[in-house]
Amino acid sequence: MSDFIERLEDIVGEKGMVRNEEMSGRSAGYSHPDETLNAKVLVRPSNTDEVSRILKICNEQLQPVVCHGGLTGLVDGNIAGEDEVILSLERMRKIEEIDPSSATMTVQTGVTLQTVQEAADEAGFFFPLDLGGRGSATLGGNISTNAGGNRVVRFGMARDMVLGLEAVQADGTILNSLGKIIKNNAGYDLKHMFIGSEGTLGVVTRLVLRLRPKPASKQTAYLALDEFDNLSRLLNFCNSRSGGCLSAYEVMWQNYFQLVTSRPGAAQPMSDKYPYYVLMEVMGGDPELDSNRFESMLADALEEGFMVDAVIAKSEGERLAMWA
Repeated sequence: MSDFIERLEDIVGEKGMVRNEEMSGRSAGYSHPDETLNAKVLVRPSNTDEVSRILKICNEQLQPVVCHGGLTGLVDGNIAGEDEVILSLERMRKIEEIDPSSATMTVQTGVTLQTVQEAADEAGFFFPLDLGGRGSATLGGNISTNAGGNRVVRFGMARDMVLGLEAVQADGTILNSLGKIIKNNAGYDLKHMFIGSEGTLGVVTRLVLRLRPKPASKQTAYLALDEFDNLSRLLNFCNSRSGGCLSAYEVMWQNYFQLVTSRPGAAQPMSDKYPYYVLMEVMGGDPELDSNRFESMLADALEEGFMVDAVIAKSEGERLAMWA
């Protein structure tokens, strides 16, 4: 045992090791906030080469490994046993490059989603993947679970936002497919083997992310509906009328809407008497024209009977309050 631990420490150094007795100060994650980690050791590599060497040793020793990202998952994929090794990518948080010519960002997978969003925004771009745990969730976890988030209706799943990746297999073999090209039909696309595989085929260590043009406008509204079948009718109507610019369509049942709007300080945009609600957002390129089109679209949807009430955000503050 001591020899195995020492071999790992030789790779990552003392700062890269958290031993079993030192884990009491570390939470087991969002789904187990009152519990602490319990594993043989937690190893924190700082680059792909260190990940490769760690996995090679663990493979030779038949040592089970559990990967950790931001620990925001709800399906207990991060839970490790006392005889297992935790591989945490918390030290691999570099944004290596933002390339304006190809509209891409190359990152290590320990970087948080919010950091990527902010870096894209500062560079004049937009990274569309978004979810509630953005401040803690890491890109490695997002990609390994093929996260959806609240903009799938327009931009797709996490899979659709990755142009290339680098991954390390269990025996330490490094597979590099860090391409930046969107139109690429050159045979097998290895990245899709790892996206959504939840670490079963290897550890994703670096990513090339596809960036989008920054939207100039965001039109947001809460909509109320009285029939279940109108949820899909309204979705198709608004997607068509917005020319494919509908970016978010979050459906809420009445009991959920009542729950989230009754919390202290929460926004209460409309009556809670309706059976279904939708939080909708359309992103466009002309604030004034987009606003008029948005209001006209909702007026027509109301006239068609697809919905029974609507409240439109009139400021950025109101828009953020609706999302909160």
